[in-house]
This record gives sequence, structure tokens and C-alpha cells, in this order.
Amino acid sequence: MSKIKQLVESYARHIAIPWRDDAAPAQRVIFCVYPEYTELRLRARLDEFEIATQRADHNWALFDLTDSFPNWMGSQRYAKAYFAAPEKLTTLWGKYEDYIVEQFTQFCEDRSVGDDDVVALAGVGTLFGFLKVKGVVDKLAPLVPGRLVVFFPGSYEDNNYRLLDAYDGWGYLAVPITADR
Repeated sequence: MSKIKQLVESYARHIAIPWRDDAAPAQRVIFCVYPEYTELRLRARLDEFEIATQRADHNWALFDLTDSFPNWMGSQRYAKAYFAAPEKLTTLWGKYEDYIVEQFTQFCEDRSVGDDDVVALAGVGTLFGFLKVKGVVDKLAPLVPGRLVVFFPGSYEDNNYRLLDAYDGWGYLAVPITADR
């Protein structure tokens, strides 16, 4: 059985467990962790996660970060100047994060996301080199009254998440779901 199929099954088992009403935002986050080299396979099977969510009587909404950076950069007044001197971009990362939060907030409002809903976050690998996933998740989690599911290309070991297995990771309170759990 493929790692993605195992991940779908692990997710389906977890999402079907009754939810506590008193969980803090960080405790309502679920990280679906998968090897980064299976990103395309995972994306091709996102509908299986949606079906598992709906079978557990929850609504599903997918927010994809993949195009967030080019969309944000294209909206910048001095975008051409930043491309000419990319080192100046480091002063704007906070604005990029604010843009993501603004887009996510609007997304949740447009879909009337409620207590029994799952908001899935795909494309977090595109944050690499720009923003820390932990920082973005910390800002997005309180905006989701139900569950925030983060599709995370990387690894999880000893309560430590590593994005794209590329650098030292961080600990987080989220529930980890992996293909072998």
C-alpha cells in the first residue's frame, strides 16, 4: 500500500473521532506529514481526504498557498525593483505573512467556516525560504473554529517537524498524522 493511501486511512480514522469543544487553537491543528517527494501524488488524492472528512460529517474547505507568493509579489508597487535587488525582499516578509492571513480570513468568511468544518492548508512547501510554517500556522489556527489540517511535506520525529527535511525543525502541539500511525 502506498504511503499516501496509508496517510488517507490514518487521517480518516483520526477525523472520525468526536471533537472536543474546549480545545485551544493549537490543539485543533492536524499535520498530515508525508515525504516531500510524494507531493504530486498527495495533491492528486486530496479528494480522498475530502471524502473522508465528509464521511465523518464535517465540511471541507481547501486553501492552497501554492500561488500566494507570486500573487502577493505581483501586487507590490515596487515588484520590479525587488526582482532587481532580491536582498531587499527580506524587509517584506512580515507583509507577505499579513497577506496570507488576510487571504485566509477572507476565504474562511466566504465559506462561513464553522465549528464542525475542516479547513485544509496545502502548498506549505512554497513557504520555504520565505516564512516559517509554524509562524503562519500560529496565525491561521485561531481563525478556524473547527480543525485546521496542514498538508506538510517533510518529516515528523520525536515531536519535531522538519519542512522538506531541509533544516532543523520545531516542536508543535498539533496532532501529527503520518502514513505509519
